[in-house]
Amino acid sequence: MTAASDARAAIASHDTSDLAASVLTVAGVRAAIIPVLDRLGASAKDRERERDYAFDDVRALAETGIALVGIDAAEGGAGGTIRDVTEVVIEVARADSNVAQALRGTFLIAHQVAGRPDLPHRETVLTRLRARDLFAGTANERTGAASGQTTTAARRDGPDWIVDGEKYYSTGGLYASWFSTQALTEDGDILRFTVPVDRAGVERLDDFDAVGQRLTASGTTRFTAVRVHADEVTTLGESEPRNPWTGSFAQLYLAAVQAGIAARALDDAVRFVREKARPIKHSSATASVEDPYVRQTVGAIAARAQAARAVVVLAAEQLDDLRERSGADLRSAAAAAAVHVAQAGVIAIESALTAAELLFDVGGGSITDRELGFDRHWRNARTAANHNPRQWKQSVAGAYHLTGQEPPTTGLF
Repeated sequence: MTAASDARAAIASHDTSDLAASVLTVAGVRAAIIPVLDRLGASAKDRERERDYAFDDVRALAETGIALVGIDAAEGGAGGTIRDVTEVVIEVARADSNVAQALRGTFLIAHQVAGRPDLPHRETVLTRLRARDLFAGTANERTGAASGQTTTAARRDGPDWIVDGEKYYSTGGLYASWFSTQALTEDGDILRFTVPVDRAGVERLDDFDAVGQRLTASGTTRFTAVRVHADEVTTLGESEPRNPWTGSFAQLYLAAVQAGIAARALDDAVRFVREKARPIKHSSATASVEDPYVRQTVGAIAARAQAARAVVVLAAEQLDDLRERSGADLRSAAAAAAVHVAQAGVIAIESALTAAELLFDVGGGSITDRELGFDRHWRNARTAANHNPRQWKQSVAGAYHLTGQEPPTTGLF
């Protein structure tokens, strides 16, 4: 069993002419990423131990057009739904959840392009996506100020801006060609901007040091007198978008990463039992694959992996359903979908953590060998879970069900 086995099953029923066509299709992209995911899955444990970034394979993933899944074919995309995008993300996370997390910024901007005809600089961003560019970005800072506060400063210099400051949690920054963030002007306005990562004064630091997600390139991006041209800046407007819950897909993405981790825990459990495990002294079985307790444990892991995938895919379908709605109907459905995504996140997180823990119950002491690297699944799931705590998701969902209170529009739940 490989980390990309689901992808092979998914494309098996498609016409193989899709795979050879010059026009991108969802099936074609999913076929193209299989060998890359196999390489990533095979090397993940060693790369994490050695802090070795998968630059070549991430570039290979980008070249398949993976970020164009979900973008209309008429605009150079592969077509497909949010569910299609989500299933691709799960496949990547199953191979290497660090890589899936590192690609989050690219998939988020692609989702905006697909769903927002009013997106500032939309044609420019779409051109970059078609060129297979990768994106990163964050507004987060580590300044000691209140969470969400911006201290990065922007001052006028003719038609341009000069920016100084530091951003943290720059997920995917080492892989990206473009970096998006925000700064505070002298007038107290918030400016968003996107600059190439090789712009003079932009420095990307590999200083992320969490217990998990070590290869997500989520460290510091430093701006020292960085010139931002006028056409690279968007002033945040005050008008509310048609769907104010714009963060739902970002949260769904995190849940998809968790589903991929749970799936990989199952892969590793099955492989270890088949190839390495020995029955314990008191077992009635002559092979671990026949031990009833090992079978029960693998079944429990499989159930968690299935649950995580199911809730994530169902939540993706809720977001797909919003595309044909408008007005008050859109607002009501979008609020419900945001809660649905939050609930899916809770189950995906809990499923991944449990699956990653149960993995160790299919073997004895040897399954804890550092050479196997199985501890990374729990560490990665635990670290990803801390981005937006489960308690907040559950509280928001409870308030919605009990009183009809709309969820926050910040997306951070």
